[in-house]
Amino acid sequence: MHGLSRLGSARSTTSSPPSSPRFRHGRNKNIAGSRVGSGGGKQNLVEKLVVVLISAVFKRKGVLLVAPLLYISVMLLYMSSFGFDVVDLKSVVVVRERAPPGSVYRSPQVFQKLWPFMQAEAIANNTLMTAWNSKVHQPWKPCADRSNSNAELPKSNGFLIIEANGGLNQQRLSICDAVAVAGLLNATLVIPIFHLNSVWRDSSNFGDIFDEDFFMHALRSNVNVVKELPEDILQQFDHNISSIVNLRVKGWSSPTHYLQKVLPKLQHLGAVRIAPFSNRLAQGVPSNIQGLRCLANFEALRFSEPIRMLAEKMVDRMVKNSSQSGGKYVSVHLRFETDMVAFSCCEYDGGEEEKREMDIARERSWRGKFRKRGRVIRPGANRVDGKCPLTPLEVGMMLRGMGFDNTTSVYVAAGKIYKAEKYVAPLRQMFPRLETKDTLATPEELAAFKGHSSRLAALDYTVCLHSEVFVTTQGGNFPHFLMGHRRYLYGGHAKTIKPDKRKLALLFDRPNIRYIAIQLLQF
Repeated sequence: MHGLSRLGSARSTTSSPPSSPRFRHGRNKNIAGSRVGSGGGKQNLVEKLVVVLISAVFKRKGVLLVAPLLYISVMLLYMSSFGFDVVDLKSVVVVRERAPPGSVYRSPQVFQKLWPFMQAEAIANNTLMTAWNSKVHQPWKPCADRSNSNAELPKSNGFLIIEANGGLNQQRLSICDAVAVAGLLNATLVIPIFHLNSVWRDSSNFGDIFDEDFFMHALRSNVNVVKELPEDILQQFDHNISSIVNLRVKGWSSPTHYLQKVLPKLQHLGAVRIAPFSNRLAQGVPSNIQGLRCLANFEALRFSEPIRMLAEKMVDRMVKNSSQSGGKYVSVHLRFETDMVAFSCCEYDGGEEEKREMDIARERSWRGKFRKRGRVIRPGANRVDGKCPLTPLEVGMMLRGMGFDNTTSVYVAAGKIYKAEKYVAPLRQMFPRLETKDTLATPEELAAFKGHSSRLAALDYTVCLHSEVFVTTQGGNFPHFLMGHRRYLYGGHAKTIKPDKRKLALLFDRPNIRYIAIQLLQF
């Protein structure tokens, strides 16, 4: 229609307004030309030829402009990058864009379809019984030197004071780095100070979580450790640790930086502080420095006696409850606390109520971080990219699909799970022998630990450490330390399941999936 309007007859002096500003200039010229052209036949013929040529060129350019768009659209449709759902609403056809595969939480629908098949499944060979069949026959060498040397340490260059921040295992990381730095600088390490974290909100000190005397004894041949600064040093700084120079060390600093920048200050002042001290030492360090980290982590850092005593009882109870599987059990580190769900910016099946709760949680813990200008939250993209924490339901379906039957004892290590009554129910339905610290320990036994998230995490850590199989669902310091500790404790061999959440997102977004497809998940 635009072409006919733009190239209208010379006899027409009036016409309807153009449908787009893009065509107005050509239309006006056309009308003016028709008026001038009435003066002579030869000029009129030339003008007609010009108009025909311009029309042909314009049409060709239009095709050239549209053709790439058509090609891209066809290819996207062919490759299923997006699709459309056609819905008939009372004789009105509505076309809606279909969400990309894996971007929507449809696990409950999948579970409803698969649950009858899980119930009818005959118990054959529980994967748990063969999980430790090692295929690696190479000798394993521990990362730490366990031999005790009686050699006397050289004179100290001064006192190193660090402040460990974060949760239990972030503090653990800071402690290991501090031991390595103290050894590098030949410094005397003061028992680390724990910073009160705004998320963890645990006021525990080093001695509340770890055995101070054992820590000092285990490191005696490698690093000098003291509980507090001696009196002469305290007098030098008016008995105020805050008066000691705080060196601002950048994250992931190299050993060379410490030797060139920190050591001279340490020797000159006699004591230095580094606060905060989270991730302040590079990961790639010489083997002797890495060995100190390893020694501190797996040999020197032993939990305090109250934690050890209760944790050992919990492990014994877990083994006893797993008698049907030879005392073997699976431990799962489940990151589905309110703060974790809020931070991930993922959506599940809670609708507007869930969105409102997550907005409140984000604002409470991160104050405006998620409301910055230009920040766009894309829950669907996060799920497709494997960034959404697995729900208890999804963990259960994954384990059942891998061959862990309903006789398997499962220990869940977690904080306060978001809407636990709703989300844990299907996991318990699939694994009736489900335990947590609240079911393994009595309320009286846990009373001294309530309100101290790091001490509670230490109980979880110990029970997971002695499990037959460990499942990590979200990453972080807790599973990283556990995986290394389990290898160290069991001679380099320990079974860990690290699910590919991108593939699981696609798998759990197929309501028509057959149970045999889930059973193909093996590790």
